[in-house]
Amino acid sequence: MQLFSELKQELQEYLPIEQIQRIYTAYQFADKAHAGQRRHNGDPYITHPIAVAKILAQMRMDSQTLIVAILHDIIEDTSIEKNVLTTTFSSEIAELVDGLSKLKQIQFQSRAEAQAENFRKMLLAMAKDIRIILIKLADRLHNMRTISAVSTEKRRRIAKETLDIYAPIAQRLGMHAMRIELEDLCLFSLYPWRYRILQSVLQRARRKRKALVSKIEADFRACLQQHHLKPSEIWHKKKHLYPIYKKMRDNHLAFHEIIDIPIFCIIVDSTDSCYRVLGAVHNLYKPLPDHFHDYIALPKANGYQALHSTVFGPSTPIHIQIRTINMDNCAEHGIVSYWLEQNKENELRPHLRAREWLKRLLDIQKITPSSLEFIETVKIDLFPSDIYIFTPKGDIIELPQKATPIDFAYAVHSDIGDHCVAARIDKQLVLLSNPLQSGQTVEIITDPQALPDSRWLDFVATGRARSHIRQFFKTKQHNEAVQLGQRLLDNALLPLGQDSIHLQEKHLNKILIKFHFASFEDLLESIGLGYTHPLLISTILYNQKKISKQKKASPLPLFIKGADHSLITFSACCRPIPDDEIVGLLNAGHGLTAHLQRCKYAIRLLEKNRQRSVPLQWEKTTDGFFKTDTYIETLNERGVLAHLTHQIAKADTNIDNISIDNRDRKHCTVHFTLSVKNRKHLAKVIRLIRTVKTVVKITRHRSL
Repeated sequence: MQLFSELKQELQEYLPIEQIQRIYTAYQFADKAHAGQRRHNGDPYITHPIAVAKILAQMRMDSQTLIVAILHDIIEDTSIEKNVLTTTFSSEIAELVDGLSKLKQIQFQSRAEAQAENFRKMLLAMAKDIRIILIKLADRLHNMRTISAVSTEKRRRIAKETLDIYAPIAQRLGMHAMRIELEDLCLFSLYPWRYRILQSVLQRARRKRKALVSKIEADFRACLQQHHLKPSEIWHKKKHLYPIYKKMRDNHLAFHEIIDIPIFCIIVDSTDSCYRVLGAVHNLYKPLPDHFHDYIALPKANGYQALHSTVFGPSTPIHIQIRTINMDNCAEHGIVSYWLEQNKENELRPHLRAREWLKRLLDIQKITPSSLEFIETVKIDLFPSDIYIFTPKGDIIELPQKATPIDFAYAVHSDIGDHCVAARIDKQLVLLSNPLQSGQTVEIITDPQALPDSRWLDFVATGRARSHIRQFFKTKQHNEAVQLGQRLLDNALLPLGQDSIHLQEKHLNKILIKFHFASFEDLLESIGLGYTHPLLISTILYNQKKISKQKKASPLPLFIKGADHSLITFSACCRPIPDDEIVGLLNAGHGLTAHLQRCKYAIRLLEKNRQRSVPLQWEKTTDGFFKTDTYIETLNERGVLAHLTHQIAKADTNIDNISIDNRDRKHCTVHFTLSVKNRKHLAKVIRLIRTVKTVVKITRHRSL
């Protein structure tokens, strides 16, 4: 009861006695479940859930949230199961506790994968009930406050995870006060010596500026009184340690090189007063150009609202933040202000923004099968948007800095992003990689036949765009792998008088069970990706003893029509082109690679593993261009390269790469990588090159 008394004092300020009694029942249940368990510092384990509940009580959270906070480690750390919580408390409480519990029944290949999957589970539970993340943040905050008892390695790992994930989530939800404490605790855990030095230097700097700060505050009060404005509060905002340290580290600056601009918050009673105060302050001190932000009209992604301006003060620039009492409460507590506010008739903006963000997370996770990829995407999407882009109809789209028209297109709708071909910014055509600026109007031009380009991944800035592009190429690769796998399997079965379409169900089930495939499509994909050889499947499907000698023929060749299949690649070591004699090699995870039959590298690989071989042939008519290497030995004379490129251009051939090797003063070898249609096209190129008088010798391959 002694442990519960401090929490009870906090609860009595805002909860009725019957709800406090239910919370006490949860405490008794948890105390019994955690009996005998100790924390790293030696305290009874129950002290941790009670401390988490106390943090949430200070946020004025409801009784159900506090019960879950007290029970949050029950499923994970004790033998009590979810159904017991459902029976003892309720199904809703059991679901919330389960959402906070790590996955124990699944074996993961690495700590990173386990962390990603547990984080994904928590976020999906959070999307159903936002209180999940609030409990998790309170849990992490108390763990960081008491982290000194754990080993140095674990302390650093937890601190880094907190900086990467939980502090940004707190900021994304507008919980400024919690983010500050988490970041400073992480800095102390990671670099205690740096923390102490920086704290000491900062305190000395603040003492030196105390008189200046007092003068500026007095000037503001006098100015506002002169304009008959009565602020609720004016206060000097002190920067916390982590942003100062991060700025020093990222920009390689010493402490005295950082321009420490004083920040003053002016709190007023209404939105109208915010703009009146802004005018008065600009009359007192001249504003800096391009340093004004109206976050009241255009709130930040986490719901933050205020007027920001930087002015020329006495001997130093001053940053001003002007907001109402309600805005200030939201700025400090974010989504928690929904519970702190007594009047909840209209939901506060942070709560609405959090719901929008969670909806986006649900959309992303639906198209992101990998947990590691999902957590990477979430990290990208965690930081609040900083620019505001207008659609041609005047709607506002919020995007992060360095966002491009592709990010804008996917933010409007995934179909617009998938079919985007060009963009206009303020009615001017621009590159799709062009960074956007706040206030621009963007129009996306689409084509129903257009598809995403893999190069977009090099410059997109939003997690939504990145996940949609990746998913498109994963789906494309899956479909191509299934098609290629079916072609390879049919080529192996046709000499046996069979095909993949008319396989008997008993034979098919035998293969699926033997190789642990869930479906026939998974089997075909595995063949297409090169993990499973089609000849092995055909042999097992139809026992060789039951097949006549006439049917024991080699598999039919796979015919290649073009160069646009992502799972059929053409080896860079020998660069085969249409009409060459070729052989295919299965590469696990990469599909099929075509080599020249006389390629020494392919011959060595096949000597080690003949099963990798797949017979290949070209279609009579092929599409596209294929790369090939041409080595031209020529006299080293002025203008020779221009003559060579001119003749190559006459053959309607594109040059992909050029390199020159000077053998001696008289001779050099020019290496061209050309794109040709077939051997006839290459022969035409060679004939034209031979017309250059300085050419001594032409070879297609240096060594095979």
